[in-house]
Amino acid sequence: MRFEGTRDYVATDDLSVAVNAAITLQRPLLVKGEPGTGKTELARQVSLALGVPMLEWAVKSTTRAQQGLYEYDAVSRLRDSQLGDERVHDITNYIRKGKLWQAFEAEERVVLLIDEIDKADIEFPNDLLQELDRMEFHVYETGETIAAKHRPIVIITSNNEKELPDAFLRRCFFHYIRFPDMDTLRAIVEVHFPGIKQTLLAAALTQFFAVRDQQGLKKKPSTSEMLDWLKLLLAEDLSPEDLAADPKSALPRLHGALLKNEQDVHLFERLAFMARGGR
Repeated sequence: MRFEGTRDYVATDDLSVAVNAAITLQRPLLVKGEPGTGKTELARQVSLALGVPMLEWAVKSTTRAQQGLYEYDAVSRLRDSQLGDERVHDITNYIRKGKLWQAFEAEERVVLLIDEIDKADIEFPNDLLQELDRMEFHVYETGETIAAKHRPIVIITSNNEKELPDAFLRRCFFHYIRFPDMDTLRAIVEVHFPGIKQTLLAAALTQFFAVRDQQGLKKKPSTSEMLDWLKLLLAEDLSPEDLAADPKSALPRLHGALLKNEQDVHLFERLAFMARGGR
């Protein structure tokens, strides 16, 4: 099993090396990077490229590690016992399998995406150490041990919202997805918009990087926002000349696709005001 990108996903050489190294080492691949740089999409494309199913565990601030293994619904069992339901005699009726359990019992190797692990409590990664290391866990209610039939390809994403524990990091292969350079971003755009006019693309990329490089910007626009912006430019059938910023505000055309808070909008408006000499 080797990953080299797909027709719909431009993978840099170092990213492909990281994916294949994690598969060879049988370690989780921890992927960090700015939001919108394709971390989540990577797992989907690895699944497609290798021809294996994917399971996605989207982590939230309230997510507990135990939910990835299983959950025992004691309340429903108590209610059913009061109602005389025959299901109450089989405890397995009240155990809901989590994504790790599903991945472990799959009849073929799967890609398991644990998405945005840094959203959860700081102890969340540590609570999964043994399960991800040994690829098994114990179900206390039934006394059984669930071991992986086939070791899943585990891809874990993080937006760097909080530091992850050292013990967890030691068990992962790490890769940081850097923001694409001009050539890589051009290749990504041409995958999504084949046949786009090169003059328009050149003008749009130049303006996009000028926005990203603006000092004082609170949130830099991401790759996905660049693609949304280009989609709007094409829908409006704008020319390279149409992309010239409004001299009164210095804002790019359809800037709402790129700038996502009022502080950044005001920044460009102040720059335009200063450029006009305060008039």
